[in-house]
Amino acid sequence: MRTTPAKLLIVSALLLVFLVEGRTVLGFFDVYVSPLETVIVGLLVFAVLLGWAVAPRRGE
Repeated sequence: MRTTPAKLLIVSALLLVFLVEGRTVLGFFDVYVSPLETVIVGLLVFAVLLGWAVAPRRGE
């Protein structure tokens, strides 16, 4: 594992904040992003983050 579970939890919480605030900023510029699209993007980014976190480092 490349990081600790505590750090992964913190990054996951920050990811949620960035998704919600990013949707708000896009709405300010009249770019409509549905909640479903936000969830799908969030799940994809979280899956990549989780895959990176549990993959072993090179040489381990």
